[in-house]
Amino acid sequence: MPFEIPQDLHPDLMPLAWLLGRWEGRGHGDYPTIEKFEFGQQIDFSHNGKPYLHYVSQTYVVAEDGTKERPLAVETGFWRPKPDNKLEVVMAHPTGFAEIWYGDIDGAKVEMQTDVIARTATAKEVSAGHRLYGLVKGELLWAYDMAAEGQPLQPHLWATLVRA
Repeated sequence: MPFEIPQDLHPDLMPLAWLLGRWEGRGHGDYPTIEKFEFGQQIDFSHNGKPYLHYVSQTYVVAEDGTKERPLAVETGFWRPKPDNKLEVVMAHPTGFAEIWYGDIDGAKVEMQTDVIARTATAKEVSAGHRLYGLVKGELLWAYDMAAEGQPLQPHLWATLVRA
């Protein structure tokens, strides 16, 4: 079934309409402070008629047969497109930090970087981030570079998801 743009989609969301829906797939993680790992992921982009997308990403450990074993990370937020294909994103994590991202929308590609990262006293030290999302041959590909725990900005997570 082909993707259809919802009738009640706010006009400001048209540049991001390609993201709407549920995406599922597998990803990989790596960073100098941890061992390499693989994960399953579900991302939901939804709207309520207002000029923002609600974003929820959930990752989980998967068994060899692909079944979900246990949750890993969750993040949620709001993607707010602005004039001239600019984007503002507010994102929160249950591990004690929140981020403000600024980026650009270029067709079926979004690239953004952190502007502000606020954290609680017990959250891990994350100091910068860069994300890239793109629709390639019907799949959502994304990558997250992170600077944390005294390490410079470098690749951390990447995944390939399909529309569920």
